[in-house]
Amino acid sequence: MDRTKALDFAKKYTMIIVLILVLGFFAICTGGSILLPMNVSSLISQNAYVFILATGMLLCILTGGNIDLSVGSVVCFTGAVGAVLMTKFHVPFIVTVLCMFVLGTAIGAFQAFWIAFVRIPPFIVTLAGMLIFRGLSNVVLDGLTVSIKECTTFVNVFGGGANCYIPDIFGIPGFNGTCMLVGAIGAAIFLGMQIKTRAERTKKNFEVEGAAIFWTKTILIAAVILAFFFRLSQHKGIPTVLIWVLIVVLVYGYITSNTKTGRYFYAVGGNEKATKLSGINTNKVYFLAYTNMGLLSALAGMVTIARLTSAQPTYGQNYEMDAIGSCFIGGASAYGGIGTVPGVIVGAVLMGIINLGMSLMGVDQNMQKVVKGLVLLAAVIFDVVSKRGGKMISKG
Repeated sequence: MDRTKALDFAKKYTMIIVLILVLGFFAICTGGSILLPMNVSSLISQNAYVFILATGMLLCILTGGNIDLSVGSVVCFTGAVGAVLMTKFHVPFIVTVLCMFVLGTAIGAFQAFWIAFVRIPPFIVTLAGMLIFRGLSNVVLDGLTVSIKECTTFVNVFGGGANCYIPDIFGIPGFNGTCMLVGAIGAAIFLGMQIKTRAERTKKNFEVEGAAIFWTKTILIAAVILAFFFRLSQHKGIPTVLIWVLIVVLVYGYITSNTKTGRYFYAVGGNEKATKLSGINTNKVYFLAYTNMGLLSALAGMVTIARLTSAQPTYGQNYEMDAIGSCFIGGASAYGGIGTVPGVIVGAVLMGIINLGMSLMGVDQNMQKVVKGLVLLAAVIFDVVSKRGGKMISKG
């Protein structure tokens, strides 16, 4: 591999390399406790909202580096409404879930209207939304905590109860065979899809990676999938919240990489004027991105109140920062038009490992914020400088 190819490889897989190094660092500093099955499961449960929100935030960022500052408040508000419906008005589980989805989507559409058709900057609209829906959350909850521990179906389905794991069908003491089976099937599907995609690209004379790099990367990822599910199988198995995360990741991964709608997001972020001249309604693209953000915020609200078995006016604070940070750390461009769902997941996992590792080490909460801020800044600097060919620009 010559120097140019080596640099391209390092640039392409920078975040994965960083993820491995960070995981290794915390594994050493915590005496390996971060890799314990219980902590691997906690990594998923505690950061499920990040995976969900970051996937939606990616679509907003793709349209031109735009962000949604209101997601944390929308998570809190939809969660508050759901909790009140279930506890005070005894609304059935299914109806409550539908109401929360409708509410979140309506909020997203409301904000999307001003952004897409009136062309008010997203920063202003969503900043206003952050204040509005945080205030409404206090109004709905009357400033109090509402417990939903008695709403066992809701709590278990969205991953917050003691029974919030997929049941094991094998009955092996101390080991969840169902979890390991799902991991093996997932690894096999991944291998098959990668081989099929490579064969199709080769047949069409598209450029493909070298055989050595392809097989090394593919086998390593499959091994990571197996190792991940093996660790989960040693605890309680598959958390139900992981199912929701996988649904979101797979659906949006497919949309962004295999549909016309997905390509429109990249086109708008790459050059909005050219995209509009080509006949694409860019207003609708913006509208879809922010409406979708409301929908996923509602799902994140369900996951949040289920995990904490309550709703509070303070829930969702800084959620928007975790989602935005995961996108940029995962390779999304600050200018828009660049970014992938798998990259966002890598960024979210990295953020989760940093949070969990520092917590296990007993690092002060304030210092944790400092570290996350520095990591985000470093990721954006890397993105900006790499697009300038590694050159810093100064005025004067």
